[in-house]
Amino acid sequence: MADEEEKEQPLKVEILDKISALVAAAFGLVAALAWNDAIKLIFKTVFGEEESIGPMLLYAIIVTIAAVILIIIVARALSKAKKNV
Repeated sequence: MADEEEKEQPLKVEILDKISALVAAAFGLVAALAWNDAIKLIFKTVFGEEESIGPMLLYAIIVTIAAVILIIIVARALSKAKKNV
């Protein structure tokens, strides 16, 4: 009986871990879409209503650079947190 409880506990923990990761990813997607709309509005305000390749290319480059920097920061923080555990 004790063996069954020991086997179930890690499964429950793993399920909760996966659910929390999915919820975090879902909220991350919503936040990213909100920022996407906000940044596009800023670019339209700065460069005008005309959709040209220059401003859109600049937008893509800026967003990519910001994403890479933020991913590196989060990865380093996670690495430090894992070392401290």
